[in-house]
Amino acid sequence: MKKHNFYAGPSILPQYTIENTAKALHDFAGMGLSLMEISHRSKQFIAVVEEAQALFKELLNIPEGYSVIFLGGGASTQFCMVPYNLFKKKAAYLNTGAWSKKAIKEAKIFGEVEIVATSEDKNFNYIPKDFTIPANADYFHITTNNTIFGTEILHDIDSPVPVVADMSSDIFSRPIDVSKYAIIYGGAQKNLAPAGVTFVVVKHDVLGKVDRDIPTMLNYQTHIDKGSMFNTPPVVPIFAALQTLKWLKEKGGVAEMEKINIKKSEMLYDEIDRNKLFKATVPDPADRSRMNVCFVMNEGYEAHEKAFNEFATERGMIGIKGHRDVGGFRASLYNALPLESVEALVKVMQEFEHTI
Repeated sequence: MKKHNFYAGPSILPQYTIENTAKALHDFAGMGLSLMEISHRSKQFIAVVEEAQALFKELLNIPEGYSVIFLGGGASTQFCMVPYNLFKKKAAYLNTGAWSKKAIKEAKIFGEVEIVATSEDKNFNYIPKDFTIPANADYFHITTNNTIFGTEILHDIDSPVPVVADMSSDIFSRPIDVSKYAIIYGGAQKNLAPAGVTFVVVKHDVLGKVDRDIPTMLNYQTHIDKGSMFNTPPVVPIFAALQTLKWLKEKGGVAEMEKINIKKSEMLYDEIDRNKLFKATVPDPADRSRMNVCFVMNEGYEAHEKAFNEFATERGMIGIKGHRDVGGFRASLYNALPLESVEALVKVMQEFEHTI
């Protein structure tokens, strides 16, 4: 039976990435050595990093004046690394879920944090609108996609101050205007690579403006100057990231990914809205995530939640149980998930409906 991988992260990767990385684990670049045991300063691996950086810039159309760096520590380390490098007097944050709350907590260590808007009043089931970004903030931080609650900011925000975006779970899923961002960062384990590497896109002219001493490892300039090679980088995940970037280019790039992602998410949301058994946790279609589709049993059918989870799992739907803060179900539709997996889930939902 075919398995359909809806895990929220670590999550599905392209077969191209898995197969090429597996080969390199046995013999990397014809060296007769495993990717896991070669020097990160070998010319063969430096070529991997440089190609990955170049493809990253090409696929996102990153303008001059930015660097792409690969770091360890996950996106969670960026929650403190961003304010270490940018926070002078005040920062502004949009609170849209668990990850933005964690980022806010770290930023408060450095001083005043203004939460410009929050959707916590309705358990983060919408994206706040009509908020004002303070012009005296050093930067404005957003989390573009909220994996737990299933909301997504699907446009580039105009801001009077530099914008910092956590794009861990929707990077490369749609075109973005990188020039509107000062920093874009994210853990790779949702749309790029296995867990272990963090990507950061940094605009050069936002750095070097704080008076504090920044620990060497937490200073973006350290890693820009050393080409992500200041310390030993996560070699295997970076190689895997390069394979995914190649796959993305082969598939037509980010614009083509967006078309497929719209089709996949609309197909699933349409079934949720049609099916008497289910209800989307995010009521406004404009706020619904294309990456993480969250839904629960409809009123009157709550008792069937466990039965549906078992029914779907028996038919190869893996990882659809919702996060404990929301309950119900979550189907993650990252770039590597094929349309046939969404079709299979929709079919299972229809089959279960007929049993009730």
